[in-house]
Amino acid sequence: MNLLVSTLDSLWQVVLVGLVLGAGLPAVFALGMRSLSLGHDGAVTVDPGRRTLGRIGAVTCFTIVVVAIFAGILLLTADFLSSSLGIHLF
Repeated sequence: MNLLVSTLDSLWQVVLVGLVLGAGLPAVFALGMRSLSLGHDGAVTVDPGRRTLGRIGAVTCFTIVVVAIFAGILLLTADFLSSSLGIHLF
């Protein structure tokens, strides 16, 4: 019974991380792309204030995605960095 509980505990953690990283990061990226289009109506710019707000939102979303990618790469290479170069990140 202990094995089953341990397996189910690990399974929900994997599913949660898969949902957050597998669906969450692309959704944040899509939100950033959508934010870039704020203040535009075809070929004419409608509102410069909305355009600035959209750019700020897009930069925020893209920064979140880049930081998550960079953290993932560091997490994957943490063992190599600690054993070869003596850099302990996590």
